[in-house]
Amino acid sequence: MADMERVRKNLEERGFQTSCFATAKEAADYLDAQIDGATVGIGGSMTIQAMGLSERLSKHNEVIWHWEGGELRRAMLADVYLTSVNGLAETGEIVNIDGNCNRVAASMFGPKRVYYVVGCNKIAPDFEKALWRARNVAAPKNAQRLGKKTPCAVKADRCYDCKSPERICRGLSVLWRKPTGFEQAEVVLIEEELGM
Repeated sequence: MADMERVRKNLEERGFQTSCFATAKEAADYLDAQIDGATVGIGGSMTIQAMGLSERLSKHNEVIWHWEGGELRRAMLADVYLTSVNGLAETGEIVNIDGNCNRVAASMFGPKRVYYVVGCNKIAPDFEKALWRARNVAAPKNAQRLGKKTPCAVKADRCYDCKSPERICRGLSVLWRKPTGFEQAEVVLIEEELGM
């Protein structure tokens, strides 16, 4: 298990707000209370889906999620954006890989507030291991989930840096510090395994 206090300290030194919860339910309750009367964009995220956040937030917000028919561009320009990450270094770097690149774009610019919702399984000791995790754990699992015929999905073992037209790894983002354009950028840490 990652040292959550170390993670929080390093993220906060990089300008991010942090919160930490023992369970996904506690984190979902917190986010439901924080976000009210807003347009909420959601990036493709198994973590967000597992937490049931779209359903909860839809009761008192306008939720835009392409998994539920929402427009990618509208989600990127929402008041609030929810996403997860593919790798988070204990040293504070946030790593994401994306196919459409809507998620990496909105996680860096566009909304007023962004929440990065992170299960403990996505935390790695340092930047190199977080990047490795994003490429060799999260990406192959996502390619498999989407039924892609890429080498990483078929062999289910690692990234092959393939040239496949079905490749889902088309953009990589690394946040070294909180982007200056956000009013708020908060990393919500959860001491449970969530997502890929």
